[in-house]
Amino acid sequence: MATVLDKPSGKPGYPTHPDAEVPAARGDKITGDRYWSKEFADREWEHMWKKIWHVGGRTAQLEEAGDFIVHDFMHESVLMVRQEDGSIKAFLNVCQHRGNLLVNTSEGGVMSHFVCPYHNWKWRLDGVLDHVQDPEDFPQGDPCGKLKLHELKCDTWGGFIFFSFNPDPVPLLDYLDPAPTLLGNRDLDDWTRVVWRRLRVNTNWKFASDNFNEAYHIPAVHPQFEPMIDDHYSTSVFEMYPTGHNRMIEKLQPSSRYEDAQQMKPLWAEVLKEWDINPDDYDGRAQEGRIALQEARRRLGPERGYHYFDKFTDDELTDQMHHTLFPNLTLTGTPEGLHVFRTEPDKDDPNWSTFDYWYLVPKVEGAKEVATLYGMRPYEEAEFESDSYADYEADIPQGDFLTQDLSLAVTQQRGLRSMGFTDAYLANQETRVRRFHEVINDYLEGRR
Repeated sequence: MATVLDKPSGKPGYPTHPDAEVPAARGDKITGDRYWSKEFADREWEHMWKKIWHVGGRTAQLEEAGDFIVHDFMHESVLMVRQEDGSIKAFLNVCQHRGNLLVNTSEGGVMSHFVCPYHNWKWRLDGVLDHVQDPEDFPQGDPCGKLKLHELKCDTWGGFIFFSFNPDPVPLLDYLDPAPTLLGNRDLDDWTRVVWRRLRVNTNWKFASDNFNEAYHIPAVHPQFEPMIDDHYSTSVFEMYPTGHNRMIEKLQPSSRYEDAQQMKPLWAEVLKEWDINPDDYDGRAQEGRIALQEARRRLGPERGYHYFDKFTDDELTDQMHHTLFPNLTLTGTPEGLHVFRTEPDKDDPNWSTFDYWYLVPKVEGAKEVATLYGMRPYEEAEFESDSYADYEADIPQGDFLTQDLSLAVTQQRGLRSMGFTDAYLANQETRVRRFHEVINDYLEGRR
């Protein structure tokens, strides 16, 4: 029986949910073939990917009726379009005439119809066939009004557009539970995606979910975080939920892993000074600066334009809250914004995947720009950036954690093919990694 966590009450602390459990695992093996076997990838497609909800885009991309976006997943192409009544529908992007792709661009807009480029068949925004060439020549009769594009279930939450290949999926909010509650203090519908980047990486899609389900790698891979992110398991919150999702909360303070955790370091000092806190007052007790920072942001936030701080709990004013949503979506909430990570499998080769990074931010009154990993960006919807990781370059003063993570992803993919790897040997703080693989097994073996 799962152990339920003790949780704080009231506004101080962090948002909670009654279903939070201490992470536990059955002990299923994590073998290397899960990452490179085509047969295993085919089972994932058939028994998992075809059942779950997928993120297709942001509602901000569909401002007016007829605006559309296309998202490709494996061999399927999904067309999402804003309807005349303001709703959003999703269809498989294939003409029912001869199977040609209906739309050959990633986004755009149409006045009233999608027109197949092969034979000019016209489909209304609601997917119904409206015009064909030579309608009198069909022995079955005029197909207009009879045929319809293959429609998929489609729903939205937090400004994200979701679709499912499953004709009868669980309701989206039930599937996402408890993320809408845990992220409920953030008005994500109105937040702006200021970074929209995709990289093609020589690794299996599961690497990112493994990676974001633990912080054990931070000292080795992200040493630059030591002065201000407490990665030690003794100060972190680890949770799992019946839906298959997990959460980890890391405090914004010098890492407890090191003997000099209470000594003021330059990066932490800069964070405190930004909110009118004298770092010298906390030298020798640097971690106490976290509470001082919460108090300062609570007090000074509104006058600096951070009106959304009023909705945050105290810990949301400082800490990093990592929500790993099964199977391939991570939403990391910070006081400044939401980091969105998504990995998706290559349609043919399980040794490759795409890695998406989005950064969503709320509006700060009076500010025209916002700080991101890639420098200052305007408060406007970002243009799409795409590259191969092999060609990716970024000059980030504090170190590009994406480069650090993905470089390990590439080398691990090679190591997982070795006969020398038969199972992961995990610490307690990595339990959510094994649990993630066990949820995959539950799908593949018909338990979900």
